[in-house]
Amino acid sequence: MADTYLTIGKTSEGLYKEKGSKFLAFAIPVRTVDEIKEILEEKRKAFHDARHVCYAYILGPDGKEFRSNDDGEPSGTAGRPMFGILQSNNLTDTLMVVVRYFGGTKLGTSGLINAYKESSADAINNNEIIEKTIDKVLTVKFEYPFLNEIMKIVKEEEPTILNQQFDLECAMTLSIRQRDYDRLKNKLEQASISQKCGVFKIEEQ
Repeated sequence: MADTYLTIGKTSEGLYKEKGSKFLAFAIPVRTVDEIKEILEEKRKAFHDARHVCYAYILGPDGKEFRSNDDGEPSGTAGRPMFGILQSNNLTDTLMVVVRYFGGTKLGTSGLINAYKESSADAINNNEIIEKTIDKVLTVKFEYPFLNEIMKIVKEEEPTILNQQFDLECAMTLSIRQRDYDRLKNKLEQASISQKCGVFKIEEQ
């Protein structure tokens, strides 16, 4: 099973103009729905004089959380083509916002679809698509005599240390690529068995 996914590396902008209408697109890396809500509120305030602020997003390594919104444009002419651009680039953890300033001439259904699609594509073209790994996190709690053995495993497996505490009772929170997780966990469990005494606990997250 794949343990990588694609997302964008930064916030970028795109632009499309047609018959006086201007479409300003923003591609934004995001992680949560709450974050998206805040960004949309900021955009609506910043572009309060715009006719429409439409959006589409995909979240999660598996891309199963998604939504699109036409914000008053004819159904399917804004959010859906924006969403299609995210899908065609296999992106997740990405929000696309397109702000439309109406130029006085109606574009029709096909014209709108093309405008939202092209402005969104321009924003992606001005960005960078990056590959990220799906990571898993665990916390290992242990007494100080275990420290050398734990640090040896950490050096071998090279997880990211998210948090650590060294005292009479120690704790380390580690993040590692999903494909390497079981090996790390097994090594930690073997360290516990080899010591045969003391406090040793692994908490999966």
